[in-house]
Parts: sequence; C-alpha cells; structure tokens
Amino acid sequence: MNFITPFLLGFVTAVIGIIPPGLLNMTAAKVNLKEGKKNALSFVFGAVIVIFFQAYLAIMFARVIDRRPDIIALLREIGFGIFAALSIYFLWLAKKPKIKEARIDKKSGKKRFFLGMLLSALNFFPIPYYVFVSISLSSYALFSFNSTPIFIFVTGVVLGSALVFYSYITSFQKIEKKTDYLLKNMNTIIGCITGLISIITLFNIIKYYLQ
Repeated sequence: MNFITPFLLGFVTAVIGIIPPGLLNMTAAKVNLKEGKKNALSFVFGAVIVIFFQAYLAIMFARVIDRRPDIIALLREIGFGIFAALSIYFLWLAKKPKIKEARIDKKSGKKRFFLGMLLSALNFFPIPYYVFVSISLSSYALFSFNSTPIFIFVTGVVLGSALVFYSYITSFQKIEKKTDYLLKNMNTIIGCITGLISIITLFNIIKYYLQ
C-alpha cells in the first residue's frame, strides 16, 4: 500500500492553506517574541490538536458526499457562487486591512496551549478547505476514502501545519517586513486565489453537465 502519497498530499495542502499570514501563525510568532519559544510551542501544540480533528471530520464528511455525485454537483455550484462573490469583494470592494500589533499578555505555557486550541477551534476554514481538497484529489484518483489513507493524510496535515507554525516562530523577525507587505495586499492575494478556484470550479461544473 502506498503510504507516501497521502502523507505528502496532506502535508502540501496544509502548508498551502496555512502559510499565508493569519491569526494562528501570527499569534504563534508574537508569543515567541514576547514569551519565548516554549510558550509558542505550547500554543502550536494546542492548535495542531484541533486541526487534526477538523481535518479528520472534514474528510469523513467528504467521504459521505463523495458517494453522492448529485450532492457534489450542487456543492460545486454553490461553491462557484461563493468563490466568485468573494473574488469580487476582495478585489474591488474590501478596504485595505490595517496592520495592528497583537497585544499578548504574558501567560503560562498551559494557558497558551488552551489559547492555541481556542483560536484554532474558532477558525472554521480548515473544514470546507479539506472537504474541497479531499474530494478534488479523489476525483483525480490521487486519494481514497479508506481508513488508512485518511489517517496518513491527516497526519501529513498535522505535520505540515506544525512546520509552518514553527517556521513563523523561528523566522518571523527575518520575514516581518515581507509579512507586513503580504498583510497590506492580502485582499488582492485572497481575491486572486478565490478567483482561480472559482474558474476551476466552473470548469468542473461544465465538465459534469457535458458528460
């Protein structure tokens, strides 16, 4: 059985999903700067535990959906509408984000662990993201919804997420200026990404109805 492919797919998709500056990775970096690496790693550990369950539940949900082509077609149409609307919003309507310093009061490592879990739980992006990714990979025969590939894929997701968080912790001071630039242009970046996804989704919708 091929264990490497689902692991690499989970690892790469996690890196792609988490590497843009966001609440979790920026908070991990700020905790490291203000309180040290030990507390920052406690925060990361709490965050990746929640990410594990979010990714696993997302794939379980995707496995149910994958058995219903009619539901997949409907979700693609809904997804196309959502992503197209998001592209229009972020590219033309949204105001430029203001960069604010994160206020972090010194806490114990245990509290940082639970803070990581809390912020990760409040982030609902991983669930639809991994549903979309796993169904897409399955449609190209790159991933199967069996127990072992699912567990290996989720393990890759956890390790990929942890690597990104750790990179922010260790390299934040070196990339801070680039990060500020990304934050200032985040609306354009998100708009381009959602626009690309909406085009791919539209292509899949047309392909489905032409079959």
